[in-house]
Amino acid sequence: MNSTRTPWEFRRPPQSGDGQHRVAFVSTRIAGTDGVSLEIGKWADVLERAGVQCYYIAGQCDRPADRSVILPRAHFLHPEIQEIQEKIFGTTIRSNAITNKIFDIATDLHNELDQIIGDLDLDALVVENALTIPMNVPLGVAIVSTLQETSIGCLAHHHDFYWERDRFLVNAVPDLLLYAFPPALGFIQHVVINSVQAEEFSRRTGQSCWIIPNVMDFASPPPPPDDYARTLRAEIGLEDNELFVLQPTRVVARKGIEHAIELIFRMKRPAKLVISHHGGDEGDAYEARIRDYARLFDVDVLFIADRISEQRGHDAEGRPLYTLADVYSQADLVSYPSEYEGFGNAFLEAIYYKRPIFCNRYTIFRMDIEPCGFDVVCFEGFLTEDVVQDVLDLIDNPERVAQMVEHNYQVGNEYFSYEVLERELRTIVERPQNIYRVLRHRNDAS
Repeated sequence: MNSTRTPWEFRRPPQSGDGQHRVAFVSTRIAGTDGVSLEIGKWADVLERAGVQCYYIAGQCDRPADRSVILPRAHFLHPEIQEIQEKIFGTTIRSNAITNKIFDIATDLHNELDQIIGDLDLDALVVENALTIPMNVPLGVAIVSTLQETSIGCLAHHHDFYWERDRFLVNAVPDLLLYAFPPALGFIQHVVINSVQAEEFSRRTGQSCWIIPNVMDFASPPPPPDDYARTLRAEIGLEDNELFVLQPTRVVARKGIEHAIELIFRMKRPAKLVISHHGGDEGDAYEARIRDYARLFDVDVLFIADRISEQRGHDAEGRPLYTLADVYSQADLVSYPSEYEGFGNAFLEAIYYKRPIFCNRYTIFRMDIEPCGFDVVCFEGFLTEDVVQDVLDLIDNPERVAQMVEHNYQVGNEYFSYEVLERELRTIVERPQNIYRVLRHRNDAS
């Protein structure tokens, strides 16, 4: 049976009881404001609109409890997983004990996944980055073995491949990376987020893939900022005369935050750099460097990740919490000086919230975003006086800013909207061979 399977096949027609197909997103973590979790939310919105019931399987999950299944060892921060990771990366030899531990955990996760698929009567899995970057090797192995042994369809959504990260290149698991990161299985529909990844994916695996970029719901513009949002500036320590330069990313080295600090230093205007996210999974050495770098240039940097939440409210100290939408609405300029990005979620967010952008021309920006015709202030790897002057001219000209952000919104709506995602997913699902498979299962069921 496996030899005739096609990608993304539904195992059954919608059941008479609920009239819906059922799909589960599987990842290490589906929570917070990281790019993968945000895109899962967007895909789920689009699938739900199409009548697909969405569930979530992860080591950490902040989605509705009645649609979520928590598998603690699926999380990359689980102690047993961290122990494995420390012993298989940065070395080329692994011990028999670590090999056994990987497969023992993978077997347990496989059995749990198999049980969940049956209990939820799932038709397909959308595997989000868990077959892409080896943050949890046992989970990747477990997913592949589960797919091999069931008739369930699978779409593997790839964001960050291991070969794009230096820290994974020296490793003791080349066999497992070849097996599961990503698996070269013809019955999985592989989706990548940019054209460079697509070329490298096909070169390495011999498989085809689909390109679906990150998206925003441009058909539903954000509401204007209200009085609550306007309290943000004072709450985080910005004076009325200071520019609010927003760095809406995690604090990791590839984000190039040094460039934002240099820009503020060279602008010679009262300004603060506001960083909205935590450091992430790459340690705290880079954050320490950024703090030192800011002190050298006498630039104020505000780290406000502890003031941002999925919903407004108050923290344990009684301080107001704000959403990312609140933060974007108050920014005078968005800084996006990344040296590498899989696509550019924060770039699209800035377009959606109609903020002017200062941006490095990283590879994927040049290949997949810039040709669309966005109007932003760009630099090429390092700042020049002309770039600094372009930023100053922009922030001193509100009419120019208004024209820029409106133009960018229309471009985003054309190329990176929910409607684009819906068309791409519908095309995948409705490919003739998939229709045939669904009809065949329907006939078998009758």
